[in-house]
Amino acid sequence: MFVMTDQLRADFTRGVGFDLDTMPFLDSIAAQGTRYRRAYTTAPACVPARTSLLTGRWPSTHRVRQNSNTSPEDVARGDDLLDVLRGAGYQLFYAGKTHMYRNKAEEYDAFSEYGHTMAPDTTTEQRAFTDWLKSIDMGPTSAPTPFPVELQYPYRIVSDAIQQIDARDPDKPFFAFVSTPEPHNPYQVPEPYFSLFDEDKIPNRLAGPEAAEAKGGAYKWLRDLVEEKRPGYDKLWRRYRATYCGMLRLIDDQLRRLVDHLKEQGLWENTLLIFLADHGDYAADYGLQRKGAGMPEALARVPMIVHGCGVETQDNKKDFVSIADILPTVCEAIGRPIPLGVQGRSLWQMLTGADYPAAEFADIVTERGYGGLPYPDDARPPLHFPYEGTRYDELNSVTQSGSSRMIRHDHYKLYEHVSDPGELYDLEKDPMELHNRFDDPSLRDVKAELMRRLQRWSVRLTDDLPKGKYDARLAQHNWYRTSEVHGA
Repeated sequence: MFVMTDQLRADFTRGVGFDLDTMPFLDSIAAQGTRYRRAYTTAPACVPARTSLLTGRWPSTHRVRQNSNTSPEDVARGDDLLDVLRGAGYQLFYAGKTHMYRNKAEEYDAFSEYGHTMAPDTTTEQRAFTDWLKSIDMGPTSAPTPFPVELQYPYRIVSDAIQQIDARDPDKPFFAFVSTPEPHNPYQVPEPYFSLFDEDKIPNRLAGPEAAEAKGGAYKWLRDLVEEKRPGYDKLWRRYRATYCGMLRLIDDQLRRLVDHLKEQGLWENTLLIFLADHGDYAADYGLQRKGAGMPEALARVPMIVHGCGVETQDNKKDFVSIADILPTVCEAIGRPIPLGVQGRSLWQMLTGADYPAAEFADIVTERGYGGLPYPDDARPPLHFPYEGTRYDELNSVTQSGSSRMIRHDHYKLYEHVSDPGELYDLEKDPMELHNRFDDPSLRDVKAELMRRLQRWSVRLTDDLPKGKYDARLAQHNWYRTSEVHGA
């Protein structure tokens, strides 16, 4: 079972040190399984990241770099997650947001699709709630949602998932993908969640709008755009965060409801649960909302928790892992070969307490950008939405202009851009990435090492597809940094 949330930060639960107890049940699951503290998305955008989850490939090779590319013809891949599971005899169930190329009912044994303001509404009340969601212009709202919890999409998605599981063929294994559109905007939540986290008790942010101004580029452009459209919007940042935290508790309660049902049906002990998100949310850091500019930790890091079926209890604070690692991990968990073209690395040995090479997980990369050259922060090109009015899409031709690749290693982070100067940050001293030390002579050796590691990833992410006449020598577990690979 995959439980996936959209736009969930990795650092917003008490189990990882957040001041507020937003997701106590998820934290309890993590305490019984493996939590990865250094899990990263392949790209801080929904469709590229979800395509990586299904294919085990980075955007530069699966070629989906925009949210508009949801057609199967847009994806370069070999066998994906559904192919592997179907080949192993699994029933395939889907309930929730897709926003990826596997979005047709005929691809699943049971399918129930939702969006951020779209659902399979069948009642007057459900339709009224969806209409209301469309009316709030993505929020955040200043008052509780005037509809009960039972109409919220996470509640309905879990209800659909339970119904799908209960109607399964009990003689076959099943895979259930449960995907909530929340806590992505529109930011809204009913009582008791709206008042659960008092605005006055919301933890202070490390940096506000002044940080976007100082960073410049896409950060400043996005900040200026939203201020132009919604003057004074950042004055409500505590309400925004309080609502976001309330949405997390609502999701947590529905996760508890789902797991309780599995326990009641005698399925929990034999279920491998993987909880993750596609990317994070600014949650008012930099004076910004949603996502869009750059790859700061608030966007690039994601929660990743694995529980059940031999998974050891570990709080992994060391290894760098990616959502692209999920497919090869599932392959090994169910005894299937890793398909050609998969670039992620199996975590199964790590999860089950077997030996694994530490060097293989000493760094990770994330990508962003639609290509071309980056726009300056005073650009006004045509967009797919008007400059007038309050509506905007933060993933647009300006914020996603150019191409960038980021690498994380130790407590450092390095960016290379297609044309702009590089960036280097010491995250222990500068978690908000405000002091670029790319040209700092005292970090010359650090920069050289990170650039060497980034170059190695660039070579590794060269595509093995399409398959030709000759067969590649495949690495066991898709691990490349082992003595076995070099024949020692």
